Amino acid sequence: MKVTPGAQRVDGGAAHKFVAEERFLDCVHCGLCLQSCPTYLELGTEMDSPRGRIYLMRALSDGAIEMAPEVARHLDLCLGCRACETACPSGVHYGELIEGARSFVEERHRRGLLDRWRRRAIEWVFPYPARLRALLAPVRWAQRLGVWPLIAKMIPPAAMIPADDRAAPVPEMVPAQGPERKRVGLLTGCVAQVMFGETHQATVRVLTRNGCAVVAPRAQTCCGALSLHNGSREAALTFARRTIDAFAGDLDAIVVNAAGCGAMLRQYGELLAADSSYAERARRFSAKVRDVSEWLVELSIEPPPAVTPMRVTYHDACHLAHGQQVRDQPRALLRSIPGLVLVELPESELCCGSAGSYNLTEPGMAARLQERKVRHIESTGAACVVAANPGCILQIRAGLRRRGGNIPVLHPVEVLDRAYRGLPLAGDNR
Repeated sequence: MKVTPGAQRVDGGAAHKFVAEERFLDCVHCGLCLQSCPTYLELGTEMDSPRGRIYLMRALSDGAIEMAPEVARHLDLCLGCRACETACPSGVHYGELIEGARSFVEERHRRGLLDRWRRRAIEWVFPYPARLRALLAPVRWAQRLGVWPLIAKMIPPAAMIPADDRAAPVPEMVPAQGPERKRVGLLTGCVAQVMFGETHQATVRVLTRNGCAVVAPRAQTCCGALSLHNGSREAALTFARRTIDAFAGDLDAIVVNAAGCGAMLRQYGELLAADSSYAERARRFSAKVRDVSEWLVELSIEPPPAVTPMRVTYHDACHLAHGQQVRDQPRALLRSIPGLVLVELPESELCCGSAGSYNLTEPGMAARLQERKVRHIESTGAACVVAANPGCILQIRAGLRRRGGNIPVLHPVEVLDRAYRGLPLAGDNR
């Protein structure tokens, strides 16, 4: 399929402006993004690169081409990792382009029955913790009976489901230990609330130990990222408004320990700019959002004690490194722990294949990227992997297990919490 930039509309075609035209004009088609794009590196095809996808999106917007299965396929294969934004010298807002295009695709493209069912199931289950817990109930029984490892071998995607996390829910208000330095809100999210309760508890312990009172409103819901990346823009905006309403109190920061959620929260000001009731509130909300590692570095925390000497490596979650430009702070926290030796991971900023629900909708490409990531991890000789996003943690854990490894994969705040409490880092790959 050949697409020429600025081509005339096809006969009977009509323009469909799903993003502002000037966003396309930012791209000068230099190709510097190509080597940062995971799908281009794996497939080597122009239409599976950021530049090629921008050609497609502009042609769709202008009406130069019609929506077709092969067009949707190239756009679906994009992970939305935004590594191209980091590489781009022209400041192209690729994330905005692909999110607009995905909404357009969902409106205009008739998917196959299995694909439709899978995407609708993701949106019906994952943003709602009660539904997700109900879905996982049989899995938890299988885990307790000891038959889950066998099932996971028979059904490879099942290997991503972690062991039952029985950590207590975060209370709505947890006071600071000692004098209160700051008061922060904590996003507990949807999937993380069900599968990463211990990460939330570790986050609360570290924050309160360092003088932060933590507010975790019970009224909060999914941040909307899953819906936005799936092309359901209106559902995403509804979740965004609910989240803003939930954190209506006077807070110094909104702290997030999931990179994808943090990137979404920072977008609220842009996403709701046309909503007269929420535009200003959304802008103020986004300005307060901080990744937990970013906030702890700003806060200047109590020095952690020494731990048993260990080599660790750090994977840059895409929506933390590219979506939020947070790279140095997690590394600074790890380096602050005496005994830890941080070994840089080759291709650290290349996506692991998780990408929200991508490993469910595009399992083939996700598996290729997972394998690539795990090989690099093994090359470091690290005894522990650190990643700042729940999806990355699940994806990397599953990949390590598939290759017979049992290297623990932890969130930076869990590593810091264990250091404070004198607990070992190794021996836990839930």
